[in-house]
Amino acid sequence: MCLCWAFRSDTEQSGCQWAVSSLGVAHVADRGIRYLSKLCSKRYKCISQKLSEVSHDVALLEEVWSEKDYMKLKEKLASYYPHSHYFRSGVIGSGLCVFSKHPIIDTLLYQYSLNGYPFMLHHGDWFGGKSVGLVVLNLSGIIVNAYVTHLHAEYSREKDAYHPHRILQAWELGQFVRHTSQVADIVLLGGDLNMHPDDLGNRLLRSLTGLRDSFIEADSYEGPEGGCTSIPQNSFTSKHEFNSFPQGIRIDYILFKGSDKYSINCRALQTTQATDGREFPISDHEAVSATLQVQHGTTQRLLGGAEIGAIDVLNEARTELRVGLHVATGHQRGAGRLFGLSIALVLLSVAIALCGITSKALSFVFGAETLAEEGLPIVVLCLLGLGASLSALLAIAAYVLFTTEIKALRGAEDEMRRQTHTLQHALIHDKGRAMI
Repeated sequence: MCLCWAFRSDTEQSGCQWAVSSLGVAHVADRGIRYLSKLCSKRYKCISQKLSEVSHDVALLEEVWSEKDYMKLKEKLASYYPHSHYFRSGVIGSGLCVFSKHPIIDTLLYQYSLNGYPFMLHHGDWFGGKSVGLVVLNLSGIIVNAYVTHLHAEYSREKDAYHPHRILQAWELGQFVRHTSQVADIVLLGGDLNMHPDDLGNRLLRSLTGLRDSFIEADSYEGPEGGCTSIPQNSFTSKHEFNSFPQGIRIDYILFKGSDKYSINCRALQTTQATDGREFPISDHEAVSATLQVQHGTTQRLLGGAEIGAIDVLNEARTELRVGLHVATGHQRGAGRLFGLSIALVLLSVAIALCGITSKALSFVFGAETLAEEGLPIVVLCLLGLGASLSALLAIAAYVLFTTEIKALRGAEDEMRRQTHTLQHALIHDKGRAMI
């Protein structure tokens, strides 16, 4: 799937209004990969046409895996969006790119520490190098930090083996936004979070950053019920995803917040519905359009109740990371045992081969008949030793992989524990001030 999050600005007496919209391009199962995705070239043509029809300030796209496709989009949109940037990471790239009417002041890419497993080839998230991209823009003197991201997919709601990875990604995303947006006037985040609105990772992200959900905040809404961005009416969606959610799911978001200089509110939100008169959908996810109004003013600080809520979410997230840590530790130990067994087989095959060679040598020297010819053929022993050696190498690779996962999960859990203590001290301090 390829998502485009775009911003449009207009000047009014009451302030500045921006329209933030998202347009889907490629099917998530096809990953927007050349020669594999259904109608890929036609959908890229549709996205370029759609972006050129509407006057946006900046467009952020997801899952443009091929840089050639990015270059084609850049060429077609050059007269509308003279400034652009392509974020590179992973084996096949992050899939994130930006088109802007305004000069891009700065860019930054952060690749998440964990992103699935390389041996899960049929999922492929690991090869995509899932990341968060940041573009810093100056819109008429207003500094805007616009983030675009794509988190690890949820392939099974009931047995989600990647849940700890997505929790860690949500934590790192929140930390990245917090530490890079301190001087920004406006913060915008658009992306496929692959999380339902009330999922732990979503609550963790919002509690960390203070970002607000445009669907919840919108004064008016038009689109599928519940703001669903993945609906069964879309021909590119996998129908088994809706067994528990017949109306659809909402996993694509436009989040925002202001600063001590500017306040921001969502006036309207629109979500498309399947083809919307087109021959085919341009994505498996629906397009989202939000109108945000920016005014001079101060964004209210988090109150004590919000801090308490953040502490509860952090404790819940730490528990989930510990579960992932337990599973990863088990996998690490399994890889260690496989390595030991493989080495034992290598040594055994070498020992048997040496015994056979020694027996034949003695038979040749003394002219005596031995039972060496009744043993395993040397070719079989060589194949056994080769297979055991390859198994040992795979075990080493798996051990390193799971060790890296353990370190990342432990590191995130330590950071969450420290953040929890910080919030607790801040809460105690605020209560003390309130009592004075």
